Amino acid sequence: MFPVYDGAVKAEPPMPILDVRHEQTAVFAAEATARLTRTPGFAVLTAGPGVTNGISAITTAYFNGSSVVVLGGRAPDYRWGSGSLQEFDHPALLAPITKRAWTEHSAGAVGRSVSEAFELAAARHRGPVFLDVSLEALFGSPEPGQPEPGRSEPGAAGAGAAAGPGGTPDPGSVARIAELLATAARPVLVLGSDVWLDGAEQAARLAAEDLRLPVVANGQGRGILPPGHELLVTRARSLAFGEADLVIVVGTPLDFRLGYGEYGGRNGAEPAAVVHVADAPGQIARHRPLAASAAGGLTAFFTGLTSQVQRAGLSRRWTKDWLPRLAEACRSATAADAGLLASDAFPVHPMRIYGELAPLLETDAIVIGDGGDFVSYAGKYIEPRQPGGWLDPGPYGCLGTGLGYAIAARIARPAAQVVLLLGDGAAGFSLMDVDTCVRHRLPVVMICGNNGIWGLEKHPMQALYGYDVAADLQPECRYDQVVAALGGAGELVTRPEEIGPALRRAFGSGVPYLVNIATDPQIAYPRSTTGI
Repeated sequence: MFPVYDGAVKAEPPMPILDVRHEQTAVFAAEATARLTRTPGFAVLTAGPGVTNGISAITTAYFNGSSVVVLGGRAPDYRWGSGSLQEFDHPALLAPITKRAWTEHSAGAVGRSVSEAFELAAARHRGPVFLDVSLEALFGSPEPGQPEPGRSEPGAAGAGAAAGPGGTPDPGSVARIAELLATAARPVLVLGSDVWLDGAEQAARLAAEDLRLPVVANGQGRGILPPGHELLVTRARSLAFGEADLVIVVGTPLDFRLGYGEYGGRNGAEPAAVVHVADAPGQIARHRPLAASAAGGLTAFFTGLTSQVQRAGLSRRWTKDWLPRLAEACRSATAADAGLLASDAFPVHPMRIYGELAPLLETDAIVIGDGGDFVSYAGKYIEPRQPGGWLDPGPYGCLGTGLGYAIAARIARPAAQVVLLLGDGAAGFSLMDVDTCVRHRLPVVMICGNNGIWGLEKHPMQALYGYDVAADLQPECRYDQVVAALGGAGELVTRPEEIGPALRRAFGSGVPYLVNIATDPQIAYPRSTTGI
């Protein structure tokens, strides 16, 4: 990959190069760049193990619909099949988890292939694109006067053609959704990550407010309605999904996070009609019957829906009973949690951490979750104040995203607070890249919920079998000392009253700082979503 570095250094102006300690961090950082800036991220990986080390991160980008271009090195063509160092045919491995994966063999076509990769990654439905270039093509130069040749592998496998950037949802499909809304008594609107990634967050908020629809936020849809908004009913999602008669899901799959799209049927309610709206036809759910669907630009969908409903003279009858019920359920849930968010229990209850953290977060803070139970609490109790303020691994559930995401967040939003929430299990995947933060002067605040176990394994195994195996980590392991040894700083916290002062020291430190908080291993997150 030396010619890529050489080109970056000699560009006018020079392009910064951020080198990391593990290839997965490079791709995770590129993916977070795409998710925060809504422009393609770019990662460069060396051949063979460099590419395979990045595969989990590429897969995460695939499931998150993140526009990422990954450029790989490749052994030389003239030696292919002879056993060159790190000789491996990457595209065959990466085709199922990218929009397209191919090899460029010609020096004269490298520029055009890279441009095509960026265009494809950014087109709906967004996703990762992989391109590797044979060694002699990357080091070579086109012969003077030689026309730029085409790619030598036009049939390289991929995920198929993407929808064009100007795609507009079918008006008839939008009209059908408006008709369903006109007859609904208990509707719910779900806003997912693609609402943010498609730049539709303002249109989504205007539509929700105009139609007076109760909203459940998912993924990067969080923050489109700020905390305390009268229509935000995420804390009442069990009631909302259980008794709804119409659920409109926009910009996210009907996967395990959303009960696979099975709504209604609780407390005597009939099964709900389900509408799925996505930015591209290939994203529409196929695993369950839908009352309606629409695909295309999400801003156009929201404006079209509002227009259709206004013409139909919607009564919004759900505002008289349904919306107040959901709002009251949110208030009750918040009140019920107040005690644990201020808990003086010893060992520390993990909820106390979020009770201390939430008041310290500024409006533009970026909160990153990398972990299991500890991050599940964050998803419940940390509500972004504006869109684009939340990052988690998404439906693929890959641990180790944290440091890459934090690096990208600090660069993309240099003036914002960047807070990385780590489970102690997740910390083991990427903590070495604190060294990257130190070398590149990227201060971030890291909070490790350290219960000394793999909580997602230990508690379920005990419930199923009455015992557990391979589920214990070191109690009070000094991850803070690892960060300090790499040039950052940190401290171990064992008492609830120590949490707030430690967090304030972290925010004021100006360096990568890890607050390592020993929490009660007996506390299991009360999850209802298992992914099964």
